Amino acid sequence: MKLRNWIITLSIIAALILQIVPMPLTVDQFRPSWVLLVLSYWAIALPNRVNVGVAFFVGLVLDVLLGTNLGIHSFSLCLTVFVLVANYQRIRNYSLWQQSFIIGTLSALYHLVIFWMQHLLTDVNFLFTYLWPVLTSMLMWPWIFALLRKLRRQFRIT
Repeated sequence: MKLRNWIITLSIIAALILQIVPMPLTVDQFRPSWVLLVLSYWAIALPNRVNVGVAFFVGLVLDVLLGTNLGIHSFSLCLTVFVLVANYQRIRNYSLWQQSFIIGTLSALYHLVIFWMQHLLTDVNFLFTYLWPVLTSMLMWPWIFALLRKLRRQFRIT
């Protein structure tokens, strides 16, 4: 089997690893949503290969890795990837900085849905620091976009 058939899977696995790597608490609150960024790129670039079904499965894996209630990340990723796949042709035409703001908005949606579901299931209070990953995800989008686009072109992934 050729490596080019595994690039999408390997990039998602790398994002899952980056999502669970231990970090100091002062830095951890700024951790970008790596899985959301990688899924967002592939959903915009190849919506026929990375869609809501892939987001559901990756979300379940993320729930298991993070030890959260099963289905929280899965539902949030499905919701954001659905919005991306439904509008991928429009989002492709925007500049990279406009895409960053769209990714920031969807990242805010992702984190607020996770908070809302955790608040319903447990007694979690909202803190503003909960939204720091929105800003860092927005700032990381141009680099993630450039890296994954280079991989997609280099390995001719269609």
